[in-house]
Amino acid sequence: MRKFSLLLLFVSLTIVASSQDPGDFPPNSEPGKCYAKCLIADEYSETTERVMVKAASKKTAVVPAKFSAVQDQLVTKEAAKKYSVAQTKFKSVKESIEVQPATKRLVYVPAVYETVEERVMVQEATVRYVPVPAVYETVVDRVEVKPATKKLSVVPASYETTTERILIKEAATRIERQPAKYETQTERIEVSPASTKWVKRKADKNCLSADPNDCLVWCLVEVPAQYRTVTKQVRVGCSDGWTDNGEDCTRTVEVPAEYETRRKRTVSQPASVVEEVIPAVYKEVKRKVLKSAATTKEEVVPAQYEVVKVRKIKTPATTREEVIPAKYVEVNKQTIESEANTSMEDIPAEFASYTKQVVQNQAAVTVSEVPAQYETITKRTLVKKGGFTEWREVLCPNEVTSYTIKQVQEALRDRGYQPGPLDNILGAQTKAALTKFQKDNGLPIGNLDLETLRKLGIQF
Repeated sequence: MRKFSLLLLFVSLTIVASSQDPGDFPPNSEPGKCYAKCLIADEYSETTERVMVKAASKKTAVVPAKFSAVQDQLVTKEAAKKYSVAQTKFKSVKESIEVQPATKRLVYVPAVYETVEERVMVQEATVRYVPVPAVYETVVDRVEVKPATKKLSVVPASYETTTERILIKEAATRIERQPAKYETQTERIEVSPASTKWVKRKADKNCLSADPNDCLVWCLVEVPAQYRTVTKQVRVGCSDGWTDNGEDCTRTVEVPAEYETRRKRTVSQPASVVEEVIPAVYKEVKRKVLKSAATTKEEVVPAQYEVVKVRKIKTPATTREEVIPAKYVEVNKQTIESEANTSMEDIPAEFASYTKQVVQNQAAVTVSEVPAQYETITKRTLVKKGGFTEWREVLCPNEVTSYTIKQVQEALRDRGYQPGPLDNILGAQTKAALTKFQKDNGLPIGNLDLETLRKLGIQF
């Protein structure tokens, strides 16, 4: 009971000299009543505050360029023309060549006589025709046995192999992204202001009491403010050549077009037809040509006389014309059956298929909002300064009975506090529950003062 009374009554406590005068007593005190100065704890209000640790920003996402595959054709061999030559066709024919023209010759038909007896001229003077044969001369003729023709020769097209750069992927842009630069900064945030509190110290060495609890010292101690260090990421920007797009930094890089070298055959000289004249073929043929036609010349035969039988002309001598047929020589001769000609055929160009990449959509940057990041910090703010109260009336030791303690325990239990078993003893659990009740209700702490008892609804 002695310890309990010491806890309840601060009459016997010695306060720090700077704050307590030894001659300090309760004013207007009444006999039979007990008084004590009670310690009222500082009242704080706890508030939560959202501290921004990372500012709102923008997040960029790079959408790469989209390509679509397109089939294209490359000319590997240009279109050309092909000539087909049909040479001149000949056929052999036999031709009779007149080497001596038909002529006429005169054949002498002598006169027919009859004999008569008279003395007369037995043979009259007559004219005798002497045939003069035709005169021929030999001439040499050039006979065309094969006419002049044309020979067509095809000169094929000449090709040369060249290389060509083929676009297989169009030029595009690529967007590169790198995170923005941040620097870490720290900030000290006051979560609890500076204050003071009363702290029970050890007994004064000059205490004359045998019980050290009679001379406990209460000291007013300064409680420093409490701080919390918050780390922040502060954005400082982008490197040179990069564009700030919120949270990220981007830059556009030109992606050159991609080419591929392909070989192709091109016509350096188109096909053509060369015409060659083949001269006619001649053969020398000897033939006789009538230089002078056959004729006759008159020769006078004088008349003859006899006294004998006279032969009289019954039919005078004449000439008859006899046709001498022309002479021919058979010569094999080639005649043109069909002239040389050409036919032209178009040779189509040759192609090779290849795939090239065509830009469908250029690379782009999408920007999304990144909300700021906050951290919740609990701050204690001093609402009411605590300390020792003025003198207040408390229960005297003889009034603190087991029944009183039982009333305190039941009242604490009814209000949701845990005083422990209802054993009528002011034990550790009951003291802790009583202290919590006094703190929750802003009452002086550590004494069974009358204000606390009224709050608990205890009659005394």
